[in-house]
Amino acid sequence: MLLMLRLSFFLIFFCTNIMAITVLVSKQAINFEQKIDPSMFKIKNVSQLNKACIPLKITDVKSNEYITTHYINKNTIVCEKDVKVYEDNSVVFNFGGIEIEKQGKIIYENEDFIRIKKDDGSFEKIYKDGRLK
Repeated sequence: MLLMLRLSFFLIFFCTNIMAITVLVSKQAINFEQKIDPSMFKIKNVSQLNKACIPLKITDVKSNEYITTHYINKNTIVCEKDVKVYEDNSVVFNFGGIEIEKQGKIIYENEDFIRIKKDDGSFEKIYKDGRLK
């Protein structure tokens, strides 16, 4: 009887690992359009998954640079639709003899300053005459 109970427990444990799906789960909250790296995730086995979710693989994260397409909460399964391949958006400012390169894209420009949106979602204002504020 005890042997049968042990065998049943082993069989149930073995079958749950066979049917498990390996997914990446976020260790922390990840901001919108933030670069991701493998240290932000933990690997977890789940028994079922949403039909619309194709889980992101750790090999993809290690081989390519990705940014998020929306805010991802802590302990959330990360799908392929939640990330996109990172494209380098650098802006070069030429102020006469000074040349500045910043990561981001220009969202507004006038004769006094240039406003850019950085990759992390924050905004920066760069004055054309060299002053800080």
